[in-house]
Amino acid sequence: MNIGFGEIALIVFFALLIFGPKKLPELGQAAGKTLREFKNATKGIIDDDEATKAQK
Repeated sequence: MNIGFGEIALIVFFALLIFGPKKLPELGQAAGKTLREFKNATKGIIDDDEATKAQK
C-alpha cells in the first residue's frame, strides 16, 4: 500500500475543506501528541517485559 504525492495532496485538500485552515494546525498538533504518548507507552511496556525476563 503505497501512498503517492497525488493522494496526499487530495487528503490535505479535503481536510482543509472540512476543518478549515485555522483548525488544521490544532488537529496536527493533537495527532502528534497522541502518537508521542503512544510511542512512550509502548516503549514502557517493552522495557517492563525485558526487565521481567532479566529477573528470571
